[in-house]
Amino acid sequence: MSENRVVQGRMVTAQTLAELIEDDSVMEAEQISEAETDCPECSGNVLEVGYMPSVTEFVTGQKCQDCDWAATDRN
Repeated sequence: MSENRVVQGRMVTAQTLAELIEDDSVMEAEQISEAETDCPECSGNVLEVGYMPSVTEFVTGQKCQDCDWAATDRN
């Protein structure tokens, strides 16, 4: 699967997708994958990426390709 994906009309890398989810810069991001769920707001396709917002934290984030919805696995 391609490393770049289209999110809300623009091409993003794993790093930029993680930054969209986090709304801040991240240290490192893994490869983008398809989430096994649809967007709860618009029923669009959801992408998933694992990333490190800091040296002590690993987060899995999800972002809709079509709307502003995003979520993380933080408790």
